[in-house]
Amino acid sequence: MLTTAAELLDALPPDEPLLALNVITLEYAEGIVLGAARAGRPVLLSISHNAVRFHGGLAPIASAAFALAEGASVPIGLHLDHCESADLVREAADLGFGSAMIDASTLPYDRNVELTREVADFGRSRGLWVEAELGEIGGKDGAHAPGVRTQPDEAAAFVAATGVDGLAVAVGTSHAMTERTARPDVELISALASAVPVPLVLHGSSGVSDEALRAAAAAGIRKVNVGTQISEAYTSTLRHEFSARSGADPRAALTAARASIADVVERLLSALAPVRS
Repeated sequence: MLTTAAELLDALPPDEPLLALNVITLEYAEGIVLGAARAGRPVLLSISHNAVRFHGGLAPIASAAFALAEGASVPIGLHLDHCESADLVREAADLGFGSAMIDASTLPYDRNVELTREVADFGRSRGLWVEAELGEIGGKDGAHAPGVRTQPDEAAAFVAATGVDGLAVAVGTSHAMTERTARPDVELISALASAVPVPLVLHGSSGVSDEALRAAAAAGIRKVNVGTQISEAYTSTLRHEFSARSGADPRAALTAARASIADVVERLLSALAPVRS
């Protein structure tokens, strides 16, 4: 069933983060929805600006994702991730997306605030939940470069200046990690959660263990983004299947790769769901 990030965040218990999973191809979206259904938990199908470029536009991959979300047995939201264009955010809203991340983190701080505020104002007018990140104020090499940390006072000022609904924070993770060795700074997360009146988002979560993700959620992370981990499962399965098979028909290999995504998603969702006594 189709829903939104705002509705899911309101419905989930505070110690269970909302999982946002990157969609690159149709098989990704199918595997994510299958894994969510098996776990019985909601997810966001997260389509990045890079994925939009890959497909030559947002509508084709978004249409497929919407169809899957509407037919799913669990709540599924559509999220536009790391979007660098206000126009693309507007297109996503017109298509029916429930949330979007405007990523102006490579711009000077004042311009980041200006563009983010513009998108947040638009989001409020359309019921679109808008996420952003600090960027340069947190580190010149990007908000998620190794060693960069978001400072609570800077985060609070950014949220007040922009009016965003969610904030991606730098607390010790990095994008594209293939080993789960990152350790989010839970003390910093707690301080950020106390200082910032909107949900905190953890990017680069593929490099974080299940135990550390649970600790981050307990400290105040409300949304967890995962991409590389499912891409690793997908591509490694494809490599194995193509090397083991002959012929031109790719469907058997794609079926196995899609199933590997479902397995990862089911495991992640089950691991992040709080255990109630």
